Amino acid sequence: MILKNKFDIKNEIELAKVEEQISKLKAKKLFESGFFDTLKAGTFESLATIHKELFCDIYDFAGEIRSVNISKGNFRFAPVTYLQEAIKQIEKMPQSSFDEIIEKYVEMNVAHPFREGNGRSMRIWLDLMFKDSIKKVVDWNSIDRDDYLLAMQRSPIKDTEIKLLLKNALTDKIDNPDVFMKGIDASYCYEGYNFYKTEDLEK
Repeated sequence: MILKNKFDIKNEIELAKVEEQISKLKAKKLFESGFFDTLKAGTFESLATIHKELFCDIYDFAGEIRSVNISKGNFRFAPVTYLQEAIKQIEKMPQSSFDEIIEKYVEMNVAHPFREGNGRSMRIWLDLMFKDSIKKVVDWNSIDRDDYLLAMQRSPIKDTEIKLLLKNALTDKIDNPDVFMKGIDASYCYEGYNFYKTEDLEK
């Protein structure tokens, strides 16, 4: 199913290309302007703001909590009926250590609050928590796509794998543009978006 979009694109590949180009350029500009550092780490409001900023030029639902149930493979994300309450409970979770931050991230992933673009928004949100609490970020470019996807798939039952994977990929280069842009490329690649390199996109 092709999501309704502001360009009235009906072709899945064409929409993927437009979405990747526009939202990656947005991510690059938001990083360079220091916008992400103005957000309060770990709040749903910050996550919704990230999502809205990335996708508002493409989808009307950008930054809005989804109103439909969604699934990926055999996994069903939080039902709409319980989504608002789930988000409230996740917001209350502590985020003062590496383990606590990952546990919060895993729960937000299970909630999957948006219709589209959850993973890409949440990985930026995760890095903001790391940056705020432990002065590190994830070097996403150093993580194998299949290893990450498998670890996240298993994380609601056991989060040991994702914790180990991300801990080994931490870097203290928290404001390094190269780390950020290659990380965005890797983050998008996890979801099958690899038409453009973030560093090559012009303002």
